[in-house]
Amino acid sequence: MSTTIALVDDDRNILTSLSVALQSEGYITRLYSDGEVALKPLTETPPDLAIFDIKMPKMDGMELLRRVREKADFPVIFLTSKDEELDEALGLAMGADDYIAKPFSQRLLLARIRAVLRRTEARARTAGENDEPEAAEIARGRLVMDPARHRVRWDGREVVLTVTEFLILETLAQRPGVVKSRNQLMDIAYQDDIYVDDRTIDSHIKRMRRKFREVDGAFGAIETLYGVGYRFAEE
Repeated sequence: MSTTIALVDDDRNILTSLSVALQSEGYITRLYSDGEVALKPLTETPPDLAIFDIKMPKMDGMELLRRVREKADFPVIFLTSKDEELDEALGLAMGADDYIAKPFSQRLLLARIRAVLRRTEARARTAGENDEPEAAEIARGRLVMDPARHRVRWDGREVVLTVTEFLILETLAQRPGVVKSRNQLMDIAYQDDIYVDDRTIDSHIKRMRRKFREVDGAFGAIETLYGVGYRFAEE
């Protein structure tokens, strides 16, 4: 059965180009030019995933997400501008699954879509397997990760990560002190993709460090070994 993706953006050029790219990958697309128009069909017939632009007239992406979450539950990726980091954080706290900054490559967006869909499918399998225990929490010093609920805490304070950031951190935290190369981390975060620039991992690490330093200014648990890769520091 084909996967349905809803696109909500007031820029018709983006709607058209993304729709063509997604359809070429086998996805079914539903297009909406603003949040008000999208709200009713999204809640009455939820898609498998939706992509919301944050800045839209009439009803912006965050208000649309809030209204949708009252009646439906499906993964959402935000499209943002580079100067909207606060909006990104608020959107993720409200229940968005990931975000990508404009301008972006369609290849990168497709990679994020696949990562979010994989994570959603894994959660659904876990929820449906009542006879099996949930994935165990990962506790590494002050870090606690709950894969089943996609939650991260540092010193008891919640840190909101995107799906891709969570996968990278989970990989590092599972084996503290063991170095993972960029290529190894890309294989985890983008399993189905032919090519993603390895510097994308550097960007994810940079954002994660910034998020952790917002709750602990001395955070240094994600270490860089220049020319080799990254590791989670052993306590």
